Amino acid sequence: MPQSATKPFIDVLSGQRQAVPPLWMMRQAGRYLPEYREVRAKAGGFLDLCFNPELAAEVTLQPIRRFGFDAAIIFSDILVIPYALGREVRFEVGEGPRLEPLDDPAKVATLAAQADFGKLQPVFDALKIVRAALDPSTALIGFCGAPWTVATYMVAGHGTPDQAPARMMAYRHPEAFAEIIDVLVENSVRYLLAQLEAGANALQIFDTWAGVLPPAEFARWSTEPTRRIVEGVRAKVPDAKIIGFPRGAGAQLPGYVEATLVNAVSMDWTAEPAFIRERVQSRVAVQGNLDPLVLISGGAALDRAVDDVLANFAQGRFIFNLGHGIQPETPIAHVEQMIKRVRG
Repeated sequence: MPQSATKPFIDVLSGQRQAVPPLWMMRQAGRYLPEYREVRAKAGGFLDLCFNPELAAEVTLQPIRRFGFDAAIIFSDILVIPYALGREVRFEVGEGPRLEPLDDPAKVATLAAQADFGKLQPVFDALKIVRAALDPSTALIGFCGAPWTVATYMVAGHGTPDQAPARMMAYRHPEAFAEIIDVLVENSVRYLLAQLEAGANALQIFDTWAGVLPPAEFARWSTEPTRRIVEGVRAKVPDAKIIGFPRGAGAQLPGYVEATLVNAVSMDWTAEPAFIRERVQSRVAVQGNLDPLVLISGGAALDRAVDDVLANFAQGRFIFNLGHGIQPETPIAHVEQMIKRVRG
């Protein structure tokens, strides 16, 4: 899809360093904003908000209006794919997502091969509304969860501290686990292509739980499925701009970049700067990696942390972001402090 040359965020993904790094935040549409909490209360349940195009577009645009970020990311969730595959997905207040577990091969056999993309039409409608409302210089990001991370929720039926249920299933029943991954790969490709069609300028693949995998399993269940998604998207949209976020990947990031051919990788706050500069940023753009807790702390600690991130990465192709999503208790004044520091 044609990209505007006036979007700093897209320019970095296209290989052009920016003197002032483009800036956005993961989970920037969220509970730290009073205007988000107001819309959320009006919407009802979390999925009701995701699947109301006007309200999802509104909360996507709120942080752009307030902070002038260089990119908006569509308000949705990584578990809309299981939902479109006919699985029960619900969000319990204070407990997170709940799904019907796919914890043995017999249950995996009940998994639909094709998602009902009619169920996801509200996401595409919201993208169209946001794209029409955004300034041409502001990029719009679509996203999906990486197959490994989505599968961890599908197998266990909920989030767990170390994703032991999915890891055990991948060891005990690798063929059945691979079936889940294959279904997620194919439907994620279709979902991302539909988001590009609806107006997204770039895509991010969130592999939140990649870091719990040993190297061989990381290659099999994180890197390879992501490679297949990137390949599938680019078979239809050759210049699609894609960011990978295998959180916690550490020393495995160079191999991930080489195999997947993403345009950029997002780093969590534990990434070792010299290693990233030499082994990763020399090949692709990097995004990150301010600790969300220092953003809550504010003050001199926040100034130092922002300066460190810029000193480490801003001489190359770089997008300023957090190392993971912004926390609900983050003061708005600290976000403003961070933006002022980044933009000088």
